[in-house]
Amino acid sequence: MGVLVLGIIIIMALGYFNISLKAVVESPTGQENVIYVKDSAKSFWTRYLAEPAEYLWKDVWVNIFWKGFISNMERLRDGKPTDLDNAAQRIKI
Repeated sequence: MGVLVLGIIIIMALGYFNISLKAVVESPTGQENVIYVKDSAKSFWTRYLAEPAEYLWKDVWVNIFWKGFISNMERLRDGKPTDLDNAAQRIKI
């Protein structure tokens, strides 16, 4: 949320100083900069972030959270107790 507000403030400040973002982005130098940033971001993603993101998605999110969620939803559908129900039965107060 803070980044969005900061972006809006920067755009408003540029407008105050009569700087057109459209003119800057559409200029040849602006296009070169956009292409450079895009290519750098792709390279950074491929080199540093793709492997950890894939690990987090497949081994953490899918195996730990999604499979458990699906299993519990199927138990609810079939009228069987969920993991939470089974764990609550073992708690002694």
